Amino acid sequence: MNERPRVWQKFFDQHAPHYMQNPFTANTRAEVEFLLELLELPKGSRILDMGCGTGRHAVMLAERGFRVTGVDLSEGMLTEARKAAAEAGVEVEWIHADATTWESDRLFDAAICLCEGAIGLADLDEEPVSHDLAVLRRIYGALRPNARFVMTALNGYAVIRQMTDELVTEGRFDPASMLSIYEDEWELPEGKQTMQIRERLLIPPEMVAILRHVGFTVEAVWGGTAGEWGRRPVKLDEVEAMYVAVKE
Repeated sequence: MNERPRVWQKFFDQHAPHYMQNPFTANTRAEVEFLLELLELPKGSRILDMGCGTGRHAVMLAERGFRVTGVDLSEGMLTEARKAAAEAGVEVEWIHADATTWESDRLFDAAICLCEGAIGLADLDEEPVSHDLAVLRRIYGALRPNARFVMTALNGYAVIRQMTDELVTEGRFDPASMLSIYEDEWELPEGKQTMQIRERLLIPPEMVAILRHVGFTVEAVWGGTAGEWGRRPVKLDEVEAMYVAVKE
């Protein structure tokens, strides 16, 4: 992949060796159990993991007998994914590609895109909704008819509830476009990291409309924060929402 390095690509390349030290990764096994119950797929089925990162879900799915393809923008994250697959003794197809332009040469029985693996990660010079639409169209095109797609994405309600008129005046939040532009400091396993963020806050009804626009039928919208997945309503202040959709 010969595209210019991007903000998120650079961040994840650097963060990759430390990613599995994040506390939320401790929930991986429970998350995979939840996915298997939801997807109801026979062993041997093909699963696409878009924005697979270090492969924490992909490797466990492969251990359960599924044929998994993991796609990610970060070569650093894929390096860690390859190590994880080798240690687990499983075969996973790893593809280094941009989720907005990647094209599949086969069809999958299900797809997942979890923990901001691709959705919501527009670069600073990209239009956020166009970015997410492009990713979702690629996923839709890679699925067989009646295949399920499970996605978690940032819950716009939680961020909007923190916005103030002062932030609007400072140019950090535009209520007309729902764009939030700010500098954020994160406490990561490797130390503090300052990131320039430009994101479009999407509340669940908007995300459902986007999924429908692409062609999906949305079956459910649930709380999707890591460690708190469940068949339950989205809490207004939780970090993520989960969307369960089907390609008709």
